[in-house]
Amino acid sequence: MRHRTPLAATLAANSISTAGTSLTLIGVPWFVLETTGSAGRAGLVAFCATLPIVVAALIGGPFIDRIGRRRVAIASDTVCGLAIAAIPLLHRADALEFWMLCALMALNGFAHTPGNTARYVLIPDLAEHAGTTLPRAASLFDAVSRGARMVGAALAGILIAFAGSETVLLLDAATFGLSALLIAVGVRGVGSAEPRKAQAPVSLRTYGTELREGYGYLLSTRLLLSVVVMVMFMNGADQGWHAVLLPVHAEAELGGARDIGLLTALFGAGGLTGALLYGAVGHRFPRRAVFTVCVILCGAPRFLVAAVTGTTLPLAVTMLLGGIAGGVLNPILTTVLYERVPDRLRSRVSGALTAGCEFAMPLGGLAAGLLVEGLGSSGALLAMGGVYLLATLSPLVFPSWRTMERPAEEGAAEGGAPEDRAPADGAAEGRAPADAGQESAVPAKTTKTTD
Repeated sequence: MRHRTPLAATLAANSISTAGTSLTLIGVPWFVLETTGSAGRAGLVAFCATLPIVVAALIGGPFIDRIGRRRVAIASDTVCGLAIAAIPLLHRADALEFWMLCALMALNGFAHTPGNTARYVLIPDLAEHAGTTLPRAASLFDAVSRGARMVGAALAGILIAFAGSETVLLLDAATFGLSALLIAVGVRGVGSAEPRKAQAPVSLRTYGTELREGYGYLLSTRLLLSVVVMVMFMNGADQGWHAVLLPVHAEAELGGARDIGLLTALFGAGGLTGALLYGAVGHRFPRRAVFTVCVILCGAPRFLVAAVTGTTLPLAVTMLLGGIAGGVLNPILTTVLYERVPDRLRSRVSGALTAGCEFAMPLGGLAAGLLVEGLGSSGALLAMGGVYLLATLSPLVFPSWRTMERPAEEGAAEGGAPEDRAPADGAAEGRAPADAGQESAVPAKTTKTTD
């Protein structure tokens, strides 16, 4: 039980943090629409919230190793909690300007990314300490995150309807504090969570060298690069869906914030089901075949259904089924990446992966707002859905996806490409891209893929 405590604490902290993210994911766009009535401004807030996520991911990998994963996770949650709490408090004091809202969401995004990465890259070591397999731990991590997302979304819809979006944001701030406390207490004495002792002296040159190692590894591994490009477009479209398209559609055609909460909760329930199913029996089936079918079904259909219908039931069914398909994706990608990236590069490669996967998210929310104002809600939904569909067809087209079926070492032994071989000086481990097949938003507390 002593060895299972760090894993349990990390899973609990991540689930609480993810539930809080669902509150922000629904609460902030609704708050902007309530206070400004502008889809364009909602898209601008989404842009300000997600651009710093990419910046932090671009430069944060070596920082996490030097400071220590546990310390980074605690500090990240603390800063995010203060930033989110400031929004409703300033609004109640009649002191919140629009630029302040954008700045606070930017601070939240910049601070959240290192903490989210720090928790994620701990999972392989914590799974080993707990005596569980890596695929099972990856599925469990994704399942509890999706379950938390489901609960948070349902709670957000109810609270916005009865208590207002400000209450939702205050509750989200509290979840950050609880997450920080769990990591502080539950992840003590774990070597991989502490600062790396054998680091070169801090300088711009050594930091740049460490960054280049992470990006070089990513760029030389075709499968990982293919994953990044696909998930980048998925996450961009998902950001547009969450930050603008779904709130606008719900306000105009559906039942408002309560229906947003219901639909997001159904997607989360489906995701939880899919992740648990894959953890139980998914390893018996070919990875690439399962992944290809599920990635095509997880996202694009909901854009089409929302564009052609104005009622809740068809979209609810689509969201539930899409969630089940999406729930399968991250356990597969997580396992594949853990097999290929050595421990000594894990944080650096994770930062590079996150930066690439979330590169289009700032533009996704901004583009969705502009598309709604230029093409209308239905036209914007069809345009973003088309981008999503084209991205998810890539496993059928590009040969690099064939190496998904086996670990890098086995692929090399069977004649695989040399760029898919893991270095000999590290255990093959890594991190899944953010929010693949998920409802990505202000993460990624997205994810989160793709969310």
